[in-house]
Order: sequence, then C-alpha cells, then structure tokens
Amino acid sequence: MAESRYGPRERMVFSAAQLIRRDGVAATGMRDVAALAGAPRGSLQHYFPGGKEQLVSEAVTWAGRYAGKRVARFVAGLDEPTPSGLFAAMAAQWTDEYRMDGFGAGCPVAAATVDRAASGGSTREAAAGAFAAWRGPVAEALTGMGVPEARADSLATLMISTLEGAILMARAERDVRPLDTAVRELGPLLDAATRRAR
Repeated sequence: MAESRYGPRERMVFSAAQLIRRDGVAATGMRDVAALAGAPRGSLQHYFPGGKEQLVSEAVTWAGRYAGKRVARFVAGLDEPTPSGLFAAMAAQWTDEYRMDGFGAGCPVAAATVDRAASGGSTREAAAGAFAAWRGPVAEALTGMGVPEARADSLATLMISTLEGAILMARAERDVRPLDTAVRELGPLLDAATRRAR
C-alpha cells in the first residue's frame, strides 16, 4: 500500500478515506478498512474506541487537511499564479483521475456530508471542519494573487462548492465535461476579482 511508511493507525485513517470516497460511509465497513490497511482487526478497537464514527470522523478530517495542503502545491506548479489557474489545477486533479481510472471515486468529505448531514454527530462536524481546512488555504492563496481579503473567503467557498458539484455531475454522467465547463466559466469571474484586474 502506498501509505505503508505510516503506522497502522495512520494507514487505517487513510484507508477509511479511500473507501469512503469510493463507497460512502454506510458501505464502508470496519473490516474492509482493516483489510485495506493491512492491520489486524483487533487493532481497530484499540486505535478507535469510538468505533466507526470516530474512524470516519478522523478520515474526513485527514481529507480536509490533505486538500488544504495541496493548494500550496497547485500554486507552486503555476507559471503565473492566478485564481483561474488555481481553480483549473484543482479541477485537473479530478479530470486526470477520471480519465485514467474511471469515475468510481469522489471526495470523501462530500461523501461523508451526504451520508451524515442530517445527523448531529461528530462526522458532520468533521466534514464542516474539513471544508474549512480546505477553504482557508484557498482563500489565503487568492489573497496572495491580489484578491481583496474581504472577497477571498467567499470566492474560496464558490470555488470549492463549484468543484464539488462538478465532481458529482462528472461521476453521474461518466464524463469530465462538467469539470471542464466549471473551469472555463468560473475562471474569468475569479480573475476579475483581483486588484490587478481593475
């Protein structure tokens, strides 16, 4: 497994995130997580005394941090950092995956939100925190590109919500067209928000 350099607890969190993004929370079983992580089943209770809810919440939290950390890598990969370029890079992660591996998986945070939004439990709270952990770095990157601070958080919310919607539509249609459309249509609006554009 790609994450084998980590200990069993970290591998289980990562494995849970991968299963949730493919199957959703309800269909992700604790035994499946242990098997994918290459961990003994008995270790689940040891590391996650709160059971599946704790494991799912930690997997969702991990996914939010991962998405937030990727923002800096996307920006670093741009020849000339612009809001539209950042959004295109965020979408390209998904178009590349779907073109190579098919449409079987989506965002684990979105999957957990769909499965647990009606509950008042820790998974819903973890999903809200994960989106915040992603939105913060996007807003910070936008500010660095010349977007006024007063608009950066709103535009980061728009970027993430547009991306998540396009991911869902792409999976439903088995076509990357919604992602390509989102990049093409949202890009000019994002760039128009920079101070340099005025």
